[in-house]
Amino acid sequence: MKDVILQLVMAFVGSLGFAMLFRLRQSLWVSASLGGVICWGGYLLAMYFSGGQIFISGLVASALSAGSLIIADFLAARKRAPVPLFLIPSVVPLIPGSTLYYTMSAAVQGNTEEVSHYGSLTLQYALSIAGGICIVWTILSIFRRYYVLRTNRIK
Repeated sequence: MKDVILQLVMAFVGSLGFAMLFRLRQSLWVSASLGGVICWGGYLLAMYFSGGQIFISGLVASALSAGSLIIADFLAARKRAPVPLFLIPSVVPLIPGSTLYYTMSAAVQGNTEEVSHYGSLTLQYALSIAGGICIVWTILSIFRRYYVLRTNRIK
């Protein structure tokens, strides 16, 4: 339990760092960083329930961060800031930094077996992040289009 809390705190700090890097106003730092906590918490839950499958866990976590688009829309309207300022820091904890590092390290050392293993993990992470975001954004786009068409018919 202690390890999970530490990971969630570090997800907040990592997202906060990117919020600072993007030069967000200080009043937006906490709001932008909470998405990273939600995203990493979803990843940890998905890892637990999927039996450690990286692709499924990354897909669920990135879908959660993209699903927070609704929250980001609300925060953007309330705080008067663009939506990506809330979305980008929420995906930061999912970036496969360690596996990418191990892939490059093994490539430099000429260890093709490790390059294949870590490269496969890195690719799974990257595809799951992109897939989760694309699925949710497509569904939200369809709902928005349906809503616009429906409201235009009523008028």
